[in-house]
Amino acid sequence: MAVALSSGAVSLSLSEVGRALLDTLFDRGNSQGAVIIGQIRLPRVLLAAVMGATLAMSGAAMQGLFRNPLADPSLIGVTAGASLGAALVIVTGGSLLQGYMGLTLVSAGAFVGGVIAVLFVYRLATSANGTSVATMLLAGIAITAFAGATGSLLEFFADNDMLRRISLWKMGGLDGANYPRLLLASIVSGAMLVLLPRYAGALNALLLGESEARHLGINVDSVKVALITWVAIGVGTSVAMVGTIAFVGLVVPHIVRMLAGPDHRYLLPASALAGALLLVVADTLARVLVAPTELPVGVITAIIGVPFFISLLRNRHHYGLQS
Repeated sequence: MAVALSSGAVSLSLSEVGRALLDTLFDRGNSQGAVIIGQIRLPRVLLAAVMGATLAMSGAAMQGLFRNPLADPSLIGVTAGASLGAALVIVTGGSLLQGYMGLTLVSAGAFVGGVIAVLFVYRLATSANGTSVATMLLAGIAITAFAGATGSLLEFFADNDMLRRISLWKMGGLDGANYPRLLLASIVSGAMLVLLPRYAGALNALLLGESEARHLGINVDSVKVALITWVAIGVGTSVAMVGTIAFVGLVVPHIVRMLAGPDHRYLLPASALAGALLLVVADTLARVLVAPTELPVGVITAIIGVPFFISLLRNRHHYGLQS
């Protein structure tokens, strides 16, 4: 994070970063360094860390719930639903208005769209016999396809300016970071960091199978509801704050699992730390590779994630992944 604060279109030494942080903390003057660090880079770096932790922990929880290391938070439809909600607001002109705490209505539309998509998926997967994980996966694929088709229809009727805003939203970016957004993201991420590890034992039991987990005294249905709810809130908040950022929830839990093992007592918090690290690094690269122009951070994470994902597919038997 210190390196990220010192990197950008205007390079600062670590000592200058330290002085700028002190100036910002104690409100001492408006030097160039204090303005760059305090108003631009600090909220951006902190938001990257918070959102990276949220996405990675959500991915680890979903992989435990689906009992498949190739699972991803987007499987429950939250990412596609959030993207559709954002596109709908952009096309209808809501992006020109400001919402609560400096958030645009696009962010609110994205969050609401993600939550609605997850509610549909959960409702389709729930019957009198409980909630089926396999049906949830299929329902998530269906809702994702429907949201994608509807979003494409909206793009067909959108003008060039709307298309550009939708495209940039889907690529993801932290250029809109500010302290109100950081506050909201920190509240959601902090709650997840506290609450999700409480389900580590249940996730470990679910790795044996649902029936085995029930024999061990786990209330499987309530665990499913809790995990899906928190992942929907976390990923929905992430898409609302920074757009669609791919592969963090898929790649990071894999790396941590290889290093620390499958025990969710360590996997969940370690994934949060590694996710924060990855997104801070990706955002720093997005800012410095073609400075002063900024690349969308979602492009950087996809470039990192796709080769790794392909490697996992080619070596799934070596890593012990389910086919």
